[in-house]
Amino acid sequence: MIYTAPEFLDAETCRRIRAAMDDGASEPAEVLGQSMTLESDARRASSVDVDDDTLTLVEAALDRERDAIAAFFGVSLAGREGAGFIRYAPGGFYRPHRDAGELPSWPAAARRRISVVVFLNTCRELPGPREFSGGVLRLLEETPVDVVPRQGQLVAFRADALHEVNPVLAGTRDVIVDWFY
Repeated sequence: MIYTAPEFLDAETCRRIRAAMDDGASEPAEVLGQSMTLESDARRASSVDVDDDTLTLVEAALDRERDAIAAFFGVSLAGREGAGFIRYAPGGFYRPHRDAGELPSWPAAARRRISVVVFLNTCRELPGPREFSGGVLRLLEETPVDVVPRQGQLVAFRADALHEVNPVLAGTRDVIVDWFY
């Protein structure tokens, strides 16, 4: 079960957020396991800090979408963990994982109900400037579901769903991630 908002962000807003990511400091993205760790065999991506104005813009947009997401899944959603900005360079990936879990080092992970991904650029077989190839989001349900990233699209799914990000073959894949409680 996947919620989609194909035009959650317009092209100019996506461009602005990616420019803020270009200017932001980055570090290897962590992996939710027994603790929050850096595991390059499980995930190869960077977490990027953005300026406060960009963060405020994104968080307001996510808050506006909360009721529609809650209605789609038939749940009540009271809060969010906070937007994260993730960059996958060529060769970047995230092996099969779940976003919710019981961790003493990250108690908020147990409260995650709905995972949200917002694609900031488009996946194409032959990518143009500011696009990429590969990097498909795959939900590993009974029948796997591939979500091909499209600029501005928001997808949401249950945080306990097993999923992965296939390797980026060319270009850079930029996304926003968050989790509703």
